[in-house]
Amino acid sequence: MKRFAAIALVLGTFPAFADQKPPVSDDRITDQIRMKLTADPDVKGGADDVLVKDGAVILKGRVETDRGKNKATKLAKKVKGVKSVDNELEVGPPR
Repeated sequence: MKRFAAIALVLGTFPAFADQKPPVSDDRITDQIRMKLTADPDVKGGADDVLVKDGAVILKGRVETDRGKNKATKLAKKVKGVKSVDNELEVGPPR
C-alpha cells in the first residue's frame, strides 16, 4: 500500500514539472518590444529606450500622439514575459 501511495505521489507531481518553462530573458523581451514598436505606424519607433529588468518594462522617448503612447503600452504588454509596463513616453512633435 505504501508503494502505491509513493507511486501515486510521484505520478501526481510529474505533470507540474512538465508544464514549467524557463523564464523569458530580459534581452528577448527587449528585442520583441523594440520590433513591435518600430513596426507600428502609431508609435513609429518613438520609444528610444526600452529598459527591462526581471520582466518589468520602462518605455522612454517621444511619440507624436496620445494614441501612440497608449498603443506602445498595449504592444509591450502583449510580449511574453512582461510583468508590468511603466510608460514614460513624452507626447509631442519630434525635437
